[in-house]
Amino acid sequence: MTTLPLQASSAIVVHEGRFLLVLRANPPGKGVYAFPGGRAEAGETPEETAIRELEEETGLRGRNPRFFTAYDLPPSADGGVGFYLSVFEIDAEWPETAKAADDADALGWYSVEEMRQIAVLPSVLECAERIAGTIS
Repeated sequence: MTTLPLQASSAIVVHEGRFLLVLRANPPGKGVYAFPGGRAEAGETPEETAIRELEEETGLRGRNPRFFTAYDLPPSADGGVGFYLSVFEIDAEWPETAKAADDADALGWYSVEEMRQIAVLPSVLECAERIAGTIS
């Protein structure tokens, strides 16, 4: 029996050329910085998942989700299931009020150069580099 990948979404929020990242508190990716995101709940669209996860992990209300890319992530080495990750660029009001919550241990705003110096998921850095190339 084949296990289908779980659906998940993440939210890219850019403010003044810096990307909002959360420090993951739980697997997968525990201890690594990533865009706010997580698993879809029953009946949610990928866009709804990205907006909900952004608010749960940062307190920010997102709007205007725009599909950016998707990743088919294989199961983790510890026996976890695979994920189909939809990534959206999302606008947020008052982004400077973001606070780590839910399964985020911390959060911060990082430039691409700073992201290269911290533990960050490769897909996150790839997305940030693509976007930074269009806003520089």
